[in-house]
Amino acid sequence: MPIRLVERRPEVSPDRLLSECVPPPRFAPVRFETYRPAVGEPSQAEVLGVLVERGKVLAEPRREKSWWRRKSPAETLEPGIYLDGGFGVGKTHLLASLWHVSAGPKMYCTFVELTNLVGALGMRAAVEALSAYRLICIDEFELDDPGDTVLISRLLRQLVDAGVQLAATSNTLPDKLGEGRFQATDFLREIQALSGHFDVRRIDGPDYRHRGLPVAPEPWSDAAVEQAAATRPNASCDHFVDLYHHLGELHPSKYGAFLDGVDTVGITDVRELTDENIALRLVVLADRMYDRDIPLVHSGLPLDRLFSPAMLGGGYRKKYLRALSRLIALAHAGMD
Repeated sequence: MPIRLVERRPEVSPDRLLSECVPPPRFAPVRFETYRPAVGEPSQAEVLGVLVERGKVLAEPRREKSWWRRKSPAETLEPGIYLDGGFGVGKTHLLASLWHVSAGPKMYCTFVELTNLVGALGMRAAVEALSAYRLICIDEFELDDPGDTVLISRLLRQLVDAGVQLAATSNTLPDKLGEGRFQATDFLREIQALSGHFDVRRIDGPDYRHRGLPVAPEPWSDAAVEQAAATRPNASCDHFVDLYHHLGELHPSKYGAFLDGVDTVGITDVRELTDENIALRLVVLADRMYDRDIPLVHSGLPLDRLFSPAMLGGGYRKKYLRALSRLIALAHAGMD
């Protein structure tokens, strides 16, 4: 019998949440030496050099603070570095490479995982736990609402005060975070405080908005999805509506554990989404599936019609396009 994801209600301990904050498997082998700057894009080679030098400093064990000695090289670094650039220019490759060469303790997570972690632990416990890290890498930095802005501004300020080094990637410059999602001008002070923590470095390259999405494969029939789920090892099968309702009952920090032991995800009757809350939950699930390279088989609409045209023209456009790209790649993998 296939696995029913809608029957799963995982409990995730704080220790597990923290232990899983490492680069996803697809970025486990990457290093600075394997990054290949594009010809004609000097900013890529420049940022590589900056990060290699920062990595050399962070490779040294952290020294205890003392009023009487000179500052260590790590203490003279900017509190963080922020890599801004379009999709596909190697930001995550570089971020993971910095994590790999740095001495511990260290942490790697997406921005969504970080906000979910703080939500699961509470601010006080999160600050206490994260202040022990030498380096925290945050992939896909983004602000979705005013609550995130205040939360993350407060968190990063306390981490910087504790001597934690930060590194982040984003498709949006720090002073543009939140635009199109909420009245960013109302939170300008918080946003400026966030940007003040980082040495901002732009990585140029072909912008993903000028590249078409990969072609979505033809959806399967319901019967074919159910058959595949019944015959493939460790496969799940759920109705699309049941699945997204169930996701609404789980904290997003549990979506990784939700997929434990699943080798293929089957979803029947995929429909167009018009509800922002449901869509954003599916984005998080897509990220967790992509991190784990879990193939997808589905029936219903083609995946490139998952998000409504209004959504793809709104403030979360980048996030939805990233999710579509990942889901389509997983659906192609599911056809093998």
